[in-house]
Amino acid sequence: MVEVLGTPWQYPFMVRALGAAVIAGATCAVVGTYVVLRGMAFFGDALAHAVLPGLAVGYLVHRGSRGPLVFWALGTAALTALGIGALTRQGKLREDTAIGIVFAAMFALGIALISTVRGYAVDLTHFLFGNVLAVSRTDLWVMLGMGVGVIAAVVLMYRAFLVVSFDPEFARTMRLPARLYGNILLVLLAVTVVVSLRVVGVALVLSMLITPPATAYLLTRRLPATMALAAGLGAWAGFVGLYVSFYAGVAAGPAIVLVATAFFLVVLGYTLVRGGVLGRARLGR
Repeated sequence: MVEVLGTPWQYPFMVRALGAAVIAGATCAVVGTYVVLRGMAFFGDALAHAVLPGLAVGYLVHRGSRGPLVFWALGTAALTALGIGALTRQGKLREDTAIGIVFAAMFALGIALISTVRGYAVDLTHFLFGNVLAVSRTDLWVMLGMGVGVIAAVVLMYRAFLVVSFDPEFARTMRLPARLYGNILLVLLAVTVVVSLRVVGVALVLSMLITPPATAYLLTRRLPATMALAAGLGAWAGFVGLYVSFYAGVAAGPAIVLVATAFFLVVLGYTLVRGGVLGRARLGR
């Protein structure tokens, strides 16, 4: 058993992958708590797919160098988030309509750019489905800096985000700049998506934004406790998912997502059984 548990961590690439998975899982869970509570799942999915043109352009401009891609992706994600917010605030389009238009256009643009150069398309598929085992030390430090920055911003602006998210009228009464804080939250979501690209990829990042917070929400309704529990579940899913990937021979990104989903199903089953037992106990009284 000791050998089974310890073997994966004899390889430096697995240790780096673990660090990346824990950072991405915790960061996604903290920001994803707002995504779940505010009903922004479609927005998160659109933002994840909208980074594709930035990745493609960055890859073409830098002739295959992967280092600068994270900054191209970040710029594209931030502009997309702010653009959707601006379209929605005009009042002429529903939020889901604006998201659908931008999401489809950006994703199509990304695919079109990738298709122009056949050699680049193979490498860029790693960003669609993740390639956490290829994370370098530099990638890890960049992810750590971005992840710590996102979580620190959420902690520092926790009260403002709480008021703006759940009571906009009260926020206006307190003269809080609701639009500014809303834009900051969108940018933080964009940074979170970019942090997760190397771990689970564009196609799966929504799951890491939604599943751990949804799991935590089944167990507690207090927002700080939900965030903390979701961060732990996201990090733990990354840890267990890498074991599954190593021994089952499957891709690491999907393995992490499947483990997070398994956690959700177990907790959901527990709450249903517990609710049924408590319900019968009350009837028995």
